Amino acid sequence: MNTITLYKSFMAFFKMKKNHSFSLLFFFLIFSIYSIDAQEITLSETAEISILTMGPGDVLNDSFGHSAFRVIDANQNIDVVYNYGVFDFNTPNFYLKFAQGKLLYKLDRNNFTPFYNYYSKQNRWIKEQVLNLSPSEKQEVFNFLQNNYKPENRDYKYDFFFDNCATKMRDVLVTVLKDKISYKDDFVETSYTFRELIQKNVDWNSWGSFGMDIAIGAVVDRKATPWEYQFLPEYVFKAADKANLNRGQEDAPLVKNTIVLFENSPKEKIANFFTSPLFIMGLLAFIILGITYKDYKSNSRNRWLDVTIYSITGVIGVLLLFLWFATDHSTTHNNYNLLWASPLSLLFVVAIAKKTPKPWLKRFVVFQILMLVLIGIHWMTSVQIFALGLTPILLAFLVRYFYLMKFLSKKA
Repeated sequence: MNTITLYKSFMAFFKMKKNHSFSLLFFFLIFSIYSIDAQEITLSETAEISILTMGPGDVLNDSFGHSAFRVIDANQNIDVVYNYGVFDFNTPNFYLKFAQGKLLYKLDRNNFTPFYNYYSKQNRWIKEQVLNLSPSEKQEVFNFLQNNYKPENRDYKYDFFFDNCATKMRDVLVTVLKDKISYKDDFVETSYTFRELIQKNVDWNSWGSFGMDIAIGAVVDRKATPWEYQFLPEYVFKAADKANLNRGQEDAPLVKNTIVLFENSPKEKIANFFTSPLFIMGLLAFIILGITYKDYKSNSRNRWLDVTIYSITGVIGVLLLFLWFATDHSTTHNNYNLLWASPLSLLFVVAIAKKTPKPWLKRFVVFQILMLVLIGIHWMTSVQIFALGLTPILLAFLVRYFYLMKFLSKKA
């Protein structure tokens, strides 16, 4: 609402009142508040800007922690958090946009107290790094955040590795401070790939890790640079702790003080092995091997097993192709899980379902065996690291395909 519209609204309100002097007083009071809110806020000398880092939570999307900016100015009763990790569930076609990597995240602004209560109630530790900024630098960072919070500026296309709530902490400071700020590489002690960095935060034998290892491709199996480590809040914290500000003759640390705002109570994670990917895949592998052994003894073939394998692996392959070529996700490219989950399998479901398959089907089965061998080569040479929970089922597929090859050879 602009000032003219506001004025007209109140003038209409005046006509309904007998006491015009009271109405005018009320109008000018509201008008003055509106005007102050519309002006740029100048922070006082005592204002502080800090980076908040929150520890991991219990669910998958909270496993990596969180980062946000905090602005405090007691003289002006300001204590707000700028949070880049928010999205709207009411977005039209939410799930389609999420799958396509086109879902927009946005900058949210909230009072500190409810923000603090939200994370402390989840038993997630909260650490604050107060930044060693001059009054003018604080004002510049604050102005940037205020401008970024405007409706026309607050949305951005989220990228898990390169543009998320954590990388925004670093990127905002670099954008505002430019060559005044310098980040060092010595906060990284061990060189990890992107996949290894993910798995440091998620148990390898969990369904979350299993699903991610299938969905993301070989692009995440390269070594990450120290700069790229900062897609994780843990390393944003460490990088900021080692960063410097150019102060002329000598550099000053970016962080002047670190405060633990909330210390969580660590809870032991109890994992149920009997519902884990390794156990479930092992159970499915046992069933496949059992049926294959029965077929071998009876010199027959369980057509429903082969139809099921071809159908499921084919559908998974189509989904992986979609993630690779039809989305904006940067992490799902070059996915060699397509070697075992081939979309081509769907083309041969009808052929494999027949009691007496055509002899040419043997060529596709040989192709499947070669693809499984390639998986082993890719794995050993670290071209792509696959989910460990897949190991039993891939071995079972290999045995089944060898049996199919021999069975089809005999029929031919």
